[in-house]
Amino acid sequence: MKDEKRTRAAGAEGGRRGRSEGPRGRRGGPGGRVFGRPGGWQQADLPPADDAPAWFAGRLPEGWFTDAPTVTVDREEILVVGELAAPDAGAADEQSNDAAAVGRITRFREETRETRMQIAAEAEARYGRKVGWGATIGEARVQFAHLAVPVMTRLRQDERRVLDTLVDSGVARSRSEALSWCVKLVGEHTDAWLSDLRRAMADVDKLRTSGPEL
Repeated sequence: MKDEKRTRAAGAEGGRRGRSEGPRGRRGGPGGRVFGRPGGWQQADLPPADDAPAWFAGRLPEGWFTDAPTVTVDREEILVVGELAAPDAGAADEQSNDAAAVGRITRFREETRETRMQIAAEAEARYGRKVGWGATIGEARVQFAHLAVPVMTRLRQDERRVLDTLVDSGVARSRSEALSWCVKLVGEHTDAWLSDLRRAMADVDKLRTSGPEL
């Protein structure tokens, strides 16, 4: 009887493994499809968004921006930021010009809200990602309707001390804000290297998808 129980338990365990494990030990879906991140910067189950800049350039109303907007894509969001025509502030001091620029961006945000929502819905259906918006005038930059995605991580004591130093010195208000500050700093100083890395990862994804199916 004990041997029979052990045999049944082993068979049930084997059945569970057969259903949940895909190639190389990752969980697989119907037909053996492997989900998750295979090594590239896009998830396997997301539609490609390589043509997103061209799509937005053709879809946005004429006259919104002075030039084609900057379209940045990641796994969760497409961020569209365009340059607006500078307002005639009628003032020579920099502070007044900055205030006029922010006011112009705020007006653009309110006047285009409904149209932006419609375009965002179309883009989400096409690319499977949320759409965030922003506008710039010279050095003034305002982002609105964009995602703030939480990222879980484990840090050792020396790494936590870096964040706590930034908080204690007033650079950041919390550990999460300090971590965001560190990511932005690394991005600013390694932009060329990160761009090369993203291009290399995209090439790996193309080679992987063009290979034979296992």
